[in-house]
Amino acid sequence: MLTKEEKEKITKKEKNTGGTVTQIKLLTEKINKMIDHLKKSPKDIHSKRGFLTMLSDRKKLLKYLEREDEKTYQEVLKKIKLKK
Repeated sequence: MLTKEEKEKITKKEKNTGGTVTQIKLLTEKINKMIDHLKKSPKDIHSKRGFLTMLSDRKKLLKYLEREDEKTYQEVLKKIKLKK
């Protein structure tokens, strides 16, 4: 779970905190934290399910962004360091 300070750090620059790009950035931070947790606790099945749900949600948002605005999509991929 992200702390309030971590969320503010991500959303500080953007006014639209519910926007697609912001949601992708927040999900990416949550996913990165969850990866660390799952490395320490590989048998935590409940967290693994939540992790897969977050991956799915981020994938849907990225797909939507690619369809709507290709330029922003490419910029977001570079910022969150994903390969596509």
